Amino acid sequence: MHLALVRHGQTDWNLRGLMQGRTDIPLNDTGRAQAGQAARTLDPADWDVVVSSTLGRARETAAILAEGLGLPVGGEYEDLVEQDFGDAEGTLVAQIDERWPGREFPGKEPEHEVGPRGIRALERIAVDHSDARVLAVAHGTLIRHVLAELSGHEQHSYPKLDNLAVSRLAWAESAWSVQTVGGVGFDEVLPQLVAAVADVELERAV
Repeated sequence: MHLALVRHGQTDWNLRGLMQGRTDIPLNDTGRAQAGQAARTLDPADWDVVVSSTLGRARETAAILAEGLGLPVGGEYEDLVEQDFGDAEGTLVAQIDERWPGREFPGKEPEHEVGPRGIRALERIAVDHSDARVLAVAHGTLIRHVLAELSGHEQHSYPKLDNLAVSRLAWAESAWSVQTVGGVGFDEVLPQLVAAVADVELERAV
């Protein structure tokens, strides 16, 4: 089975640099255009079905991709929704660290729960769409947590994902593996992940 995690298109909150989380902000016109362009870029012969999180921006992105690729929409998954950022949602990202040092926002979903939740979504999709090639539209932080959970690295070490960035996974020998991160081969991203771990270990040793 092959599955790609796709970040949704742009919203007005993305454009304004606001923390979005589970706040259900719709796509803007740029986001819709991004999804349409992605549908023209992806090869419909590579995919069988499109699924998404339950949030509107992901569902609309999935609908645009499905229509452009001539594929069915195969369902929505609550476990694909973005991390809940609690009281920080709607705040300028540039002001987050000043207001909440350490980014411990009241009402925030614990970091250690996000990756396993995303993995549960993958497992559910695999049951619902066995042996299919699936495009799964989700959210930037959720996707980075899933990639980190699978590769054994910190999600903060992963690069920020652009809207409509595609990160491919493969299922083989009873395990998921990361093939690409936002369109870049995992082997190319790995040195950055390893370096980030080394930097953290050095900081702890000082």
